[in-house]
Amino acid sequence: MDTGKGNGSDQYASDLSSIKEAHERIKSVIHNTPVFSSDTLNVMAGRRLLFKCECFQKGGAFKFRGASNAVLSLDEEQAAKGVVTHSSGNHAAALSLAAQMRGIPAYIVVPSNAPKCKVKNVIRYGGEVIWCEPTFESRQVTADKVQQDTGAVLIHPYNDSRIISGQGTISLELLEQFPEIDTLIVPISGGGLISGVALAAKSINPSIRVLAAEPVGANDAALSKEKGRVVTLPQTNTIADGLRAFLGDLTWPIVRDLVDAVITVDDKEIVEAMKLCYEILKVAVEPSGAIGLAAVLSDSFQQNPLWADCKHVAIIVSGGNIDLDVLWEALSKR
Repeated sequence: MDTGKGNGSDQYASDLSSIKEAHERIKSVIHNTPVFSSDTLNVMAGRRLLFKCECFQKGGAFKFRGASNAVLSLDEEQAAKGVVTHSSGNHAAALSLAAQMRGIPAYIVVPSNAPKCKVKNVIRYGGEVIWCEPTFESRQVTADKVQQDTGAVLIHPYNDSRIISGQGTISLELLEQFPEIDTLIVPISGGGLISGVALAAKSINPSIRVLAAEPVGANDAALSKEKGRVVTLPQTNTIADGLRAFLGDLTWPIVRDLVDAVITVDDKEIVEAMKLCYEILKVAVEPSGAIGLAAVLSDSFQQNPLWADCKHVAIIVSGGNIDLDVLWEALSKR
């Protein structure tokens, strides 16, 4: 059975060819999301900013690209048994929606501390919620049991070649529309999004910069790049609930080799970027989706001479599924 571990090339889990194949497979079911810009934000950043608004993707986040690619890659025998995953966020909803569109079951293992708005999306899209304790071990054990009981195919949230290839379709759309882009700023967590984006972008334009944006309270990717090996944290502490995972064995080699740097920002900067997205772009984003703007406005980016010639910067606005209770609480503390 295909587990999504097969390499798209000898070196990495995906490549430009598999990303183009993914785009052909999913282009009839995904949205080619809009790209927004703002003169006000351009002045604030001192360069041209282009916002790839994946918050307008089906399911409200980029995750639908990878999920639909994975689901549509299954043969009929595999699909009949359904799919299973463990996720506290947008992947859970995206896989539920992709499975619903193909007419197959989706078993979603969800930790008890998952954001309410994202659990509601899973149910709305027909996913069967199986609760577990809020630990990685519990998530994994529960998903394994569901897989054994049902025969469903495991679709990992990010450490899966089909997921990586699906997420990489973002770069195909962006660089076809705006070939002058010289820098991409991408949220990083488990690495599925930035892996696909970096593989496609650097295959099309080897000189393009790919910068990761990460919360200070979940800075495992920054530490991993610094130490040259995967680093995990005993705990994470950030408002960006979508950026609390750790790199996988398929995503780490890509992040290690193709991501030029990791910019870390604190939660106050993320909340301020959310506010700018609401007030200026008129776009509702979740914290994970605002982190790219926070990064480009941060002192660590603005004052770094390495990035002085980044003049055409694309920011991936990864999602808009915000838990409003968390937002109001964060805003009240400012």
